[in-house]
This record gives sequence, structure tokens and C-alpha cells, in this order.
Amino acid sequence: MFTFRRHAMPGGRELLLYGRQPHDMQPLAALPAEPPASAPYLRWHPLLGEWVAYAGARQGRTFLPDASACPLCPADAGRLGEIPFADFEIAVFENRFPALTAGEGGVAPIDGISVSAAKGRCEVVVFSADHGSGLGALPLDRLALLIEVWGARVKALRDEAGFAFVLPFENRGEEIGVTLHHPHGQIYAFSFVPQRALMAAKAQVEAPVVVRLIDELPRALLLDEEEAALSFVPPFAMYPFETWLAPRRRVAGPDALSAIETESLARLLGRAVRRLDGLFGRPMPYILTVQAAPRGFEDSFHMTIEIRPFRRDSNKLKFLAGVELGAGVFLVDVSPEQAAARLKAVDPEAGR
Repeated sequence: MFTFRRHAMPGGRELLLYGRQPHDMQPLAALPAEPPASAPYLRWHPLLGEWVAYAGARQGRTFLPDASACPLCPADAGRLGEIPFADFEIAVFENRFPALTAGEGGVAPIDGISVSAAKGRCEVVVFSADHGSGLGALPLDRLALLIEVWGARVKALRDEAGFAFVLPFENRGEEIGVTLHHPHGQIYAFSFVPQRALMAAKAQVEAPVVVRLIDELPRALLLDEEEAALSFVPPFAMYPFETWLAPRRRVAGPDALSAIETESLARLLGRAVRRLDGLFGRPMPYILTVQAAPRGFEDSFHMTIEIRPFRRDSNKLKFLAGVELGAGVFLVDVSPEQAAARLKAVDPEAGR
């Protein structure tokens, strides 16, 4: 189990410190609050049947600072940061530049377009105080703690705060637009269920898709397995070297995992990232998402952790181009079977 500490940040934002040991350090000075900005809002896309979020304040977010000025590193006497403590295990705080907010302000109407307030909450999850770390380098217990934190935030935001859908995720690598190098992810809590998540949830109401996928998975696509969980390349992968992790038992989200399932997924997560990093001998840029049940779908949804890499060869990135963006049909250069074979050839424990 974990402990957590709540701390009020300048401007009223909330900081939560999670750890195996109680956190009792005295706070140091923190970054001042941002000046008021226009609230984010939504516009309805009538052709795609989904919301588009507009958040102009995000243009001003911190962009690739030197390590000496990293706002996610522990604070010291000479540096102001987001986490005003000399050390921590995992920190979660409200994003300084949110795309979704809890504000109740109105939205100016736009002729011919449906608009709405972008209600929700955006959080930053800092995995470690170590600026040079990452998911592949974290010890097993820290990875397990991270999965527990994801579960705690899903429970707090969906079940207690009443948001419709909660998405923990990590964007990794400058190649996909990361603006801070410190190991961290984010959590978005939506007042609505985004279209892609809704489609996946409805598909699992109609049939136990993920359960069948696990039960019928060809051995050629299996990367690692434990008694309580497994990692694999999905047979319908949309990205080269795409990797999924799932508990064997149908579990709606990380909040419902047992201790054994949490540890199994933590071990598999570290190995999966190290395989991807070892594939071309350097850190793999990727987007990782934790797919948990939207509100109302808890009885049929099977959680997954999905990693979509953005490097298809040692010096080639995967870009979304005309067919992907224009038609929604992905073109994949490496078959799932080829990808799994190459990933299995990487020793995820080499150099540890």
C-alpha cells in the first residue's frame, strides 16, 4: 500500500505526494501561479461526431529547458519548481497549462457550431525525482507504486469526482512532441467519453473482445507472460512494434487490480520498455495509455496498457500521413508477427 500527502500550491492547484513511506519534508518555495488565462473550450465536429478542445494557454507551456531549470526536479534553495520539496517518490499535481478545467465560466456562442465548456481535470504524474530515469529504469516497486497511483487517480476522478472517462498516459521523446525530459506522464479526466474510448467500450459490451484476444493469442505474438498478466503484440497492431499489457483476469481498471496483478504488470511494463529501447539501441519514442473503463462500462471492460512506438527502423520514424489522417486507415510497415519476433530477440535484462 501507499501513503499520500496533499499540498496546496500557489494559485490553489493541488499537489499529491505518493510513496511507500510517509512524506514529512518541509516545503520550499514554489513557482508562482500563472496569470489568469482564457478558459479552454470545446467545439463539436459534426462530421466525425466528436469534440475538439481549444486551449490557447498551452502555447505558453515550458519548452525543453536545461536540466538545471527543470520544473519537475526536486526543489532546492536556488531553483523554483512545481514540486517544492527536496525529494519525493511519485508526485501528482494539477497541470499549470490545462486543456480541461473545472471552471464554470460560460462559452461564447459561435454561429453554426455547437460549443461547450471544456470541463475536466488535467494532472501531471512525475514518476521519479531522478531527472535521468524512466519507466525502463525504475525498480519494480516503483513501477508497482505507479500502477497503484494510476488506479487511485482513476478511482478518485471517475468514481468520486464523477468524470465520465479518465486516461492516464505518457508521451515520451522529443519525436512525438514532449516538452519536458524529466520522466513523467499525465492524466486527463473528461466530462464526456471520447469517441475512440466509447467505441472500444461498446465493442466489449457486445463481446468479450480482450478476453478472447488473450485466450486465443498466437504464441508467436506473446512477448512475456506471468501467472497474472501478459505482454504481447496485438494481431491488429496499428504501429510497428506496438505492445500491449493486460491482466489475465477481466479487470475494469488499475483501481481493481490485486497485489499480484499489480506486481506482474509492473514487471512486464519495465521489460516491455527495455525491449523497445533495446530494439535500436536507444530510447524509443512512444505514447503509452492506460485504458480503463469509462463510467457505466465497468462490468464489461477489460483494462489494457498500450504502448505505441514511433520508430519503425533505426533511423526512420512512423508518421501519420495522407491515408492515416485522411481516411483513418493505418499503413503498417512491420507485421505484428515480425515485430514480435524482433522484440523477443531483445534481452530486456541486458545491462541491468
